[in-house]
Amino acid sequence: MTNPFRRVLEQSVVVFSQNYLPVCRVNIKRAIVLLVTEKAEPLDFSSAQSGWLVRSPNVVVQVPKHIRLTIASSERSWKVPPVNRREVLRRDRNTCQYCGSSKHLTLDHVIPRSRGGQHTWDNVVIACERCNSKKGDKMPYEAGMHPCTKPKAPIHPTIAFAEQFWMDKQANSLE
Repeated sequence: MTNPFRRVLEQSVVVFSQNYLPVCRVNIKRAIVLLVTEKAEPLDFSSAQSGWLVRSPNVVVQVPKHIRLTIASSERSWKVPPVNRREVLRRDRNTCQYCGSSKHLTLDHVIPRSRGGQHTWDNVVIACERCNSKKGDKMPYEAGMHPCTKPKAPIHPTIAFAEQFWMDKQANSLE
């Protein structure tokens, strides 16, 4: 049986930037520090999402489920990572983009370099050795093999979090 106090401390709070862009999730302890030091303010999207009441011997803090930073956070510069095996594996979730296998993975150029394909995010995918050799030096339509997902460059982590946050929010409102 888990302690109800520990369950509260394991919850997370969504942090928004000053311009209301969802930035990240933080644990309740970090949210309390941001609220007490006035680096963040509570956001109340609806009264149904009241949050949690956290008590200490000296203070009682109402921790909402959403907070907004009040300090000007300099947006960290982020650049698109280089096209390399590690980054492509991360993007493609360690699976072959042709058959879904997770064994014996290699890089594959969708449009072969010998046919004018570039070594760019839009042309490189992960393929297992079997699919890579089967496709060989052919164009996707010639081999009858098309990647499961369209290859593209990774996006800024904050934007990825924001997209996921709003998709989750939309899915929850439909239930």
